[in-house]
Amino acid sequence: SRAASPPSPLWALPEELLLLICSYLDAQALGRLAQVCRRLRFLSSRDVLWRRIARGCLNSGFTQLGTDLAPGIPVKERVKVSQNWRHGRCRRETVLKWKCKQVAPSSSSFLMPWMELDGEYLYLSQAENIQAYQLCAEGTDLQRHPQAIFSGHQEDVCRFVLVNSHIVSGGGDGSVVLHKLHGSYSVKFSAHEQEVNCVDFQGGLIVSGSRDRTAKVWSLSAGRVGQCLHTVQTEDRVWSIAISPLLSSFVTGTACCGHISPLRIWDLESGQLLTCLGTDFHRGAGVLDVFYETPSLLLSCGYDTYIRYWDIRTSTRKCVQEWEEPHDSALYCIRSDKNHMIASGSSYYGVVRLWDKRQTRCLQSFHLSSPTSSPVYCLRFSTTHLYAALASALHVLDFTAS
Repeated sequence: SRAASPPSPLWALPEELLLLICSYLDAQALGRLAQVCRRLRFLSSRDVLWRRIARGCLNSGFTQLGTDLAPGIPVKERVKVSQNWRHGRCRRETVLKWKCKQVAPSSSSFLMPWMELDGEYLYLSQAENIQAYQLCAEGTDLQRHPQAIFSGHQEDVCRFVLVNSHIVSGGGDGSVVLHKLHGSYSVKFSAHEQEVNCVDFQGGLIVSGSRDRTAKVWSLSAGRVGQCLHTVQTEDRVWSIAISPLLSSFVTGTACCGHISPLRIWDLESGQLLTCLGTDFHRGAGVLDVFYETPSLLLSCGYDTYIRYWDIRTSTRKCVQEWEEPHDSALYCIRSDKNHMIASGSSYYGVVRLWDKRQTRCLQSFHLSSPTSSPVYCLRFSTTHLYAALASALHVLDFTAS
């Protein structure tokens, strides 16, 4: 009789069935599967298999809603680097130094280095200018000289934002300056009587906050550039500001010197107060940074050492989650991957902390200022690197290093 044919190996199945089977595997099993043969190595590296795993990882480039923020990087590689973020494995470098001229926000001038990341460029405020540095290929170093310099303020830049190929900055001279990245177009207008501590720019509108206890809404539409649409009397110094992604409202973070909540949301069209966030802030618990993850999810931090997570759909009286800085330091800045990870910068010894929203305690800490103490005034990160601006230097943490 004729001998029976040997059974076909599992990996001889159609690709659709193999992908379905592999979708039930975890990262370790997929890694082992890749060692079987070339076909399975290729198959087990497909983004579709790693996307589910990546969404549960720290800073893998996926938002809570599933949007991919880093489509050019294979998802499997991002999952590997994510483990370095979780375990604090990185290489530290000081990539830029400058003369120390910054002072604390509690003094008469709110002067600090600020920065934004945009692809292969890092934009950094130094004194009255904003300089654009090209990142080297590996992301751990900057080109020695800036590619562009954006000027216009008579005093130091306090903060700026980079949106849709435009830079909008607020300065210690009370002015707001708008630059177009590619071209010579710029607009400057006198905005406030004192320092413009914070700005945001969305949908053709600028909002600015100042030490003069006002927040203002400015038009950038044709024929109305620099026209003030609303002046909001905040009755307190404004340290931070952010426009909602829905472009319907904006939030102000103030110094909390009185009995008014330091976090308030205002209608963008009318300038009227919509709601106050929180009821248990202590006097002096000023909010130094605010960050919208979604139209309804908001992060805040400040002098009272807490990171607070607000969901305005459920309650405006109490945050849905909070994390306390373990060494009782003020928190100058926060940033989120819009999923599970938060990075914060502390006021002492250049401490950067990583937090997992699913845990109550700090995940990792990095001390970047030694031997002298300096706040972390601003931080930004990609899926592979974190950049932190201190009083006299720019530091980078490279998480691709094993």
